[in-house]
Amino acid sequence: MASKPRSLGDVLQEFSQHRRLMQEELQKVIVGQSAVIEQIFAAVFTRGHCLLVGVPGLAKTLMVSTLAQILDIRFKRIQFTPDLMPSDITGTNVLEEEDSGRRNFRFVEGPVFTNILLADEINRTPPKTQAALLQAMQEREVTVGQETYPLPEPFFTIATQNPIEQEGTYPLPEAQLDRFMFDIKVDYPTADEEERILASTTRSEKVEVRKVLSGKAIINLQKLVGSVAVSQYIIQYVSRLVRATRPKDETAPGFIRELVDWGAGPRAGQFLIQGGKALAAMDGRFSVAIEDVQKIAVPVLRHRISTNFQAQAEGLNTEDVIERLLRETPPPVIPKYERGA
Repeated sequence: MASKPRSLGDVLQEFSQHRRLMQEELQKVIVGQSAVIEQIFAAVFTRGHCLLVGVPGLAKTLMVSTLAQILDIRFKRIQFTPDLMPSDITGTNVLEEEDSGRRNFRFVEGPVFTNILLADEINRTPPKTQAALLQAMQEREVTVGQETYPLPEPFFTIATQNPIEQEGTYPLPEAQLDRFMFDIKVDYPTADEEERILASTTRSEKVEVRKVLSGKAIINLQKLVGSVAVSQYIIQYVSRLVRATRPKDETAPGFIRELVDWGAGPRAGQFLIQGGKALAAMDGRFSVAIEDVQKIAVPVLRHRISTNFQAQAEGLNTEDVIERLLRETPPPVIPKYERGA
């Protein structure tokens, strides 16, 4: 007797359970940071890349390496330094001599040929080397010489950055920042979380985590997230929100014209919808809600809006501007007959 095909609701509930299991395993090692973990998961399930920004000692690197442990996929770490060369990331052609005396070039893969790439302190290497990641992040392939090599699937880059020590660093150009789905702020733990960190990390016991998902399962879940429904009202809301960040747009509110030099491009809207889909799927829901978009608006828009001197003079940062924009941008009104549909 043929088994009954599973409904989308059953599949989404199973996905939600996998997500909870991943979080439980990750939080055996990482205390708190639930919002950060949720945003990293959202990026993983939508083929996105993340930039983790936080002061030293907040377990950014540990978070990524532990994520790699609970996923049955390959993991590589690159420590970005001023003397790092592009070929140190992508790989290079080496000349080999065969027994017959013939010489051939053979491509030796760099650390970018992996599933999770941790780009540690990405702003410590010059722009020439930073740019080596551009093609990998966007097209998921690497060109060396006249050959182009595809990267394994799934592939995502998680970069870390220290926001306080800027001497001897190279700020990421806007074009590369825009390729990161989320700019995730890793903040200090609460008093209770800090006590738990001190208690757990000063013991000699080693915490073991279990593998939860394989690479193939992640690819299937990425397809599932892509199938989550997005209504026309959500699309209208996202479009209205993104266009309102641009000071020269006719729909931009007055405070945006005063405080912002340039706003977000269309990619921000794409990531808002994709991130909303991921949050809905991880919660076991069929469709994206306005609250999903609002929840991820700050990490999606934080690195895509440039405030001006007026904002600095008033003590306002990008987050303040985004939160005010969320308060002052009403969602579209859904007709009554559609609410009950």
